[in-house]
Amino acid sequence: MDLNLIGRHALVCGASEGIGRAAAHELALLGANVTVLARRADVLADVSAALPCVTAGQRHGSIALDVADAAALKANVAALAAANPVHILVNNTGGPPGGRAIDAAADAYLAAFQRHLLANQALVQATLLGMRDAGWGRIVNVISTSVKEPIANLGVSNTIRGAVASWAKTLSRELAPDGITVNNVLPGYTRTQRLEQILRDRVQASGKDEAAVSAAMLATVPAGRFAEPGEIAAAIAFLASPAAGYITGVSLAVDGGRMQSI
Repeated sequence: MDLNLIGRHALVCGASEGIGRAAAHELALLGANVTVLARRADVLADVSAALPCVTAGQRHGSIALDVADAAALKANVAALAAANPVHILVNNTGGPPGGRAIDAAADAYLAAFQRHLLANQALVQATLLGMRDAGWGRIVNVISTSVKEPIANLGVSNTIRGAVASWAKTLSRELAPDGITVNNVLPGYTRTQRLEQILRDRVQASGKDEAAVSAAMLATVPAGRFAEPGEIAAAIAFLASPAAGYITGVSLAVDGGRMQSI
């Protein structure tokens, strides 16, 4: 199986922690030069410095940006890509706060749309030239299983994640002739700060303690445990590899069997 990413440049968003950080590590292990992107410059510098170098000349870097500012995001990433063309883009952003869809203000939907779909669009537009010039590209969006089965009390997230999935499917058909694949990874319950937030929200809403809430969540997962970030990252790395060159437009659930739909 060809997993070789030597000479490829990967831009990994939301890489200061959790799934993004784990994905950057896995891509580096496959030989990619990795640039990590998030808001905290000091944290990113440490993340970049800790990434493995498995080949001579492999280099990693970081860029501190807030994805909420799509114009600045596009301009800065375009400058990065002009100097060092990006071949692999991992779109990954923390999810919106919880709550019922009916109770959410319009601003909550607009803010989530900005941070997810519009930020993803800006990043693709900023990196697309390098992929087209190479005749090879990988765009992997980290979304949620909610694009197939909405999750209770995550109304804004369910809505926006679904929009991103539809955008990605459309994009996959438009970019396939250029040798560029576009796929989504749908994490299940994963040990990240996002899971901690969901647990806190459910504890507050139910009045139960965290152990009881956690047990109830795990009861819906046939594998009987939460995922580790590295397990999601492994799926991202595979979809970014040469071996996945004929896979595009899919939404791959990595959820321990929790989803009941096919």
